[in-house]
Amino acid sequence: MPELPEVETIVNDLKKTILGKKIVSFESGFKKAIKGGNPADFKKNIIGKKIIGVERIGKNIVINLNSGMTILVHLKMTGQLVVKHGTQNVEPDSKNLKPRTQNLSPTEKHLHHCFILNKGLCFYDIRKFGTLSLIETSQLKDKFSKLGTDPLSKEFSLEKLKGLLKKAPNKPVKALLMEQGLISGIGNIYASEILFDAKIDPRKKSSSLKNKEVEKLLESIKKILKKAILMRGTSVSDYRDASGKKGSFQDVLKVYKKDGQKCPTCDTIIEKSIIGQRSTFFCPKCQK
Repeated sequence: MPELPEVETIVNDLKKTILGKKIVSFESGFKKAIKGGNPADFKKNIIGKKIIGVERIGKNIVINLNSGMTILVHLKMTGQLVVKHGTQNVEPDSKNLKPRTQNLSPTEKHLHHCFILNKGLCFYDIRKFGTLSLIETSQLKDKFSKLGTDPLSKEFSLEKLKGLLKKAPNKPVKALLMEQGLISGIGNIYASEILFDAKIDPRKKSSSLKNKEVEKLLESIKKILKKAILMRGTSVSDYRDASGKKGSFQDVLKVYKKDGQKCPTCDTIIEKSIIGQRSTFFCPKCQK
């Protein structure tokens, strides 16, 4: 599933390509993905509207329109939001939406939604878990009121992190990092990499962390997430940026999915454990 760095990368790309563009049409080959209303109303309410803002909230892509409405996109596990040229002509009645263009990728059979601008904003999704919805922009705050603090925000300070750790004292620190109601945007890949960088055992209870460990954890959270954004995300599976290209952070992963291999720091064999029903990767020597 795309995590904070992947979604941030896509949002940054979209800011450069679709801001100020008018949605002249919208076609969908999988209307079940359009949540919270009638798909016909979704289309009717976005046609002719101008895109005035693109932002990230947690793992959500937020596209603000000049009508006071906002399109919410969640990529879930395998979604891709890609800007393409030449997508003005669409076959809206086909089972699988297929723009008539010469610039298609091998995954074109997984194209399910297309916003027609002067470019096409195409939503691919192999597993079909991704969603689209339309809400009033004024409702955004309420919509995400239960979402935790963004780890790249100014609000995410040392004192804030200490307070979050106290809210779930018996939760393993790995599970806490992935708890979206406490910290928004961090998923399985980055939780493992952050804890390796911080030299903290992912199985440790949140309440057991000492002050220096919390300080290092905060530093590692910001360091790893920012580095992943600079490297345009992690493409270990289906993630692609808004131009359809892979990220490169997978080339510098230290422990994620490296179980059975040597630790890059000490040569100890990396282990795998299940925490919160998710696979967790760590070095038993480096991470205490």
